[in-house]
Amino acid sequence: MARDNRGFVNAVWYVAKTGIRWRDLPDRFGKWDTAFHRFNAWCKAGVWRRVFEAVRAPDLEWLMIDSTVVRAHHHAAGMNGGDDDQDLGRSRGGFGTKVHLAADSLGLPLEIVLSPGQDADVTHAPALLGDHEPEAVLGDKGYDSDAFAAAVEARGAEVVIPPRSNRKTPREYDAVVYKERNKVERCFNRMKQFRRVATRYEKTSRNFLGMVLFAAITLWLR
Repeated sequence: MARDNRGFVNAVWYVAKTGIRWRDLPDRFGKWDTAFHRFNAWCKAGVWRRVFEAVRAPDLEWLMIDSTVVRAHHHAAGMNGGDDDQDLGRSRGGFGTKVHLAADSLGLPLEIVLSPGQDADVTHAPALLGDHEPEAVLGDKGYDSDAFAAAVEARGAEVVIPPRSNRKTPREYDAVVYKERNKVERCFNRMKQFRRVATRYEKTSRNFLGMVLFAAITLWLR
């Protein structure tokens, strides 16, 4: 398996797409434990992250940010070290992990961050902004923060984030451009066609991130 990258990637694709257990991997992919241990090793070494960063070629007219809660299967619980170490927590979406995503103007994934399900979206917004310099940053009301707006403007980008209803002096924003934010939601929908992204089965945060990155890589390679 170590000499056959195509066979290994096909095995990962099959598991990610169907959501089956690794030990149920069909024999044509070779030994299931060999495929799993190699996937685990790549996650530890950050290989999926490096591949993801290598295939990106973003259109940065807009940078759109959003998050989604992925509910955890009961198989994801019970990792030594406690749930706090594995980006698991409880929110209105249930017990699971929140996936924070930045997408480019074409709705393709650009930055991915994991957190426990109860984390506020805006606390991870700077990580999604990264070192990118888009013309505008689009987000929902969950990202309405003076500090984040200032960080966006410092990049020379327009803030396209509707104000919260409790603001005394609502900030103006481009409502026409804001309509394009649905592209990041559609990006989530495409990534969740992989069942291992739609539901978290992995006990470790790093391996679940590996699955999310794998799905993101496939969107760039289509």
